[in-house]
Amino acid sequence: MATEPEQPAKSYFLSWRYILFWVSSLLSNIGSWMQLVAQPWLVLSLSNSAFWVGFTGFATTFPAILFTLPGGVLADRYDRKKVTIFFQVIQFFFVAALVVLLVKGWLHVWMIIVISFIVGLTDALSNPSFQTIIPSLVDHKDISRAVSLNSTQFNLSRILGPVIAGVVIARYGGVACFSANAISYFPFLIAIWYVYPRNKARIRKETIQSKPVDQWREIRDLLHIHTIRLPLMTVLAANFFCGPLITFCPILIRDVFHSGVSDYGWAMTAFGAGGLIGAGVTFLQFSGSFGRNKFASAMAVFQGMLLIILALLHSFLLLGLILVLCGITQISANISVNTFLQENAADKLRGRITSLYQLAMYSGVSLGTLVTGFMVSRWGIATSFQINGSIAIVLQSALLWRQLQQPVAESSVVKKV
Repeated sequence: MATEPEQPAKSYFLSWRYILFWVSSLLSNIGSWMQLVAQPWLVLSLSNSAFWVGFTGFATTFPAILFTLPGGVLADRYDRKKVTIFFQVIQFFFVAALVVLLVKGWLHVWMIIVISFIVGLTDALSNPSFQTIIPSLVDHKDISRAVSLNSTQFNLSRILGPVIAGVVIARYGGVACFSANAISYFPFLIAIWYVYPRNKARIRKETIQSKPVDQWREIRDLLHIHTIRLPLMTVLAANFFCGPLITFCPILIRDVFHSGVSDYGWAMTAFGAGGLIGAGVTFLQFSGSFGRNKFASAMAVFQGMLLIILALLHSFLLLGLILVLCGITQISANISVNTFLQENAADKLRGRITSLYQLAMYSGVSLGTLVTGFMVSRWGIATSFQINGSIAIVLQSALLWRQLQQPVAESSVVKKV
């Protein structure tokens, strides 16, 4: 008779395994941000079209709508370590192919869109497995700090990546940014291989034996719980209306502030600095009737206000300040919901719950980028941001009110499912 596999002992917070994971993720994300800075500017240079800039961003995030939930099922049914490495290796080869095409002078916008779609597809299928690594590296009481510290790493890369990219593009061109991203996969893959516990990815007997239809039913049942559904709606709305800010920042810098790629890099750095502060804010513990989920909705309301202010600006100095505040609100809202779910998720459901969070975030960015790209091409960047910000304020205020009307203790809400 099969027995439940023995679970590995938890590591102390800031153990060598967590530090190796943190450093390798930082290097990988710096490479990713260097490419994210160079790619929209490259597409804008090749097409001179706001629509194609938005459509390229849509192609990167759209696969999350279709494949994040299957990725969550993969995370709960198969070895999470192998799933993560398999799809990240595939992603590396296509990023390397983009570098070759750029060096040879064969790159066209449609090629960037195809490769962006494949990168988004591999991310969607591997992210739920990858996101479960943190609870496997630390004790349960340290999950909140570990998630926040990992978000600090991500937003530190958001500062360093654009700064390095601005210097590299000016000196060596965009190809160097794409090359740096390809190289950054190596330390990340090596670290995942060594730090991810071998037995942690194996799932309980009852989960392995459950039929796929039962697992999809469990996902549906999770969405019927308002303490899960409302925070996910907060993430979806925030990323739909405010998430496109990053994608269309090159157009904002070029058309409104009449600046170049170096100022675009500094604008991204300001947003990353705000994200770093937002990650630090989430170290605070929220208890009582105003928990993490409600805090996320409150931050999302402020984010909508900031987007309207951003649309009215003509001062580059004030632009930097507002982008810092946008980074604080967006990152702290996302992290608060992610931490809430990670802290309270039962291990057998962790992959699917994480996939729901990923689905809300990426589908919001994907569809929001596509719609905003259409709006910008017709009405301009300022009007589009004002419309998005106004709708975001109304929706997020309604979500905050709903959650304030239904105070439920955060602990063990998801575990009871």
